[in-house]
Amino acid sequence: MNGIIDLRSDTVTRPTDAMRKAMAEAEVGDDVFGEDPTAARLQERVAAMLGFEAALFMPSGVMANEVAIRLWTRPGDEVLCDAHSHVVDYELSGMAALSGVIPRTVTTERGHVTARDVAASKRPRTYFRSEITLLVLENTHNLAGGTVTTAADMQASINAARERGLKVHVDGARLWNAAVALGCGPAELVAGADSAMVTLSKGLCAPVGSILCADRDSIERARRIRKQFGGGMRQIGHLAAAGLVAVDTMVSRLAEDHEKARRLAEIASGAAAVRVTPPETNILFVHLETPKAQTIADRLLAGNIHASVMGDSALRFVTHKDVSLAECEAAGAAFAEASKAI
Repeated sequence: MNGIIDLRSDTVTRPTDAMRKAMAEAEVGDDVFGEDPTAARLQERVAAMLGFEAALFMPSGVMANEVAIRLWTRPGDEVLCDAHSHVVDYELSGMAALSGVIPRTVTTERGHVTARDVAASKRPRTYFRSEITLLVLENTHNLAGGTVTTAADMQASINAARERGLKVHVDGARLWNAAVALGCGPAELVAGADSAMVTLSKGLCAPVGSILCADRDSIERARRIRKQFGGGMRQIGHLAAAGLVAVDTMVSRLAEDHEKARRLAEIASGAAAVRVTPPETNILFVHLETPKAQTIADRLLAGNIHASVMGDSALRFVTHKDVSLAECEAAGAAFAEASKAI
């Protein structure tokens, strides 16, 4: 890392040597024609891991989410989701621009739209009011601090949506982290959903890619939407090869990232005038009593430590493979020092 401790996001991870070798040696074909064998293997592998019939490689998690929203809605519909979910805060109003739908947001404690929230969203049907047709769940939840939703709570929300006649999409960009934290398989966390997305380029260290899973017919429809959105790619086997290495070798090590986040939190919590949210996975939020987040971030940056400023009084640290436990401890100590006299 050239002396830099980069804790802005787990997206800064670099592909491993095994991934680079697999990419160089990948068998490839034109994926727009459906002829890339390595992409096909990756899609089959991830679909099986998540318990779906089929899957489709996407260049980004944003595209995967937006393709799913287009798949399950019609222009004029509403999408039920947490008020600070990724599809609301980080996708440039994509659901409105690309699919002609708007979010119906719920303010939640931990980022999870509960079965009770789903039931409470029901309104009398009338011709002059738009309808909620899709529920989006996010697990882990980024802006809630990498919080984990259990399989039981996911199932309760999915069942409640079913009772209301809603489709369900799971934004599982860090679903791998949730599964490791809970000690369960990822399929348990998305059982009964109509679609789910998982990302390869965060904690799993692949350079590019997310996977959208659904039933076979819906994935064929998703392929057309992906093409319309500009996501039709040619010899993507080079990227898919890294993804295969990622899902085969990198999931089990995510527990190390969770431990790094806990250790960083322990040290940072010793600083005065701060509130540290105990991390459940690899994301740590630190809240300040004064609006000096940028000041502290600048002090950290002077010491080659990168963190994300999340408003005037909050910082986010995300642990990953490319920062060691010792570096996370150093970052915690540097934060405690930088926060003095603020």
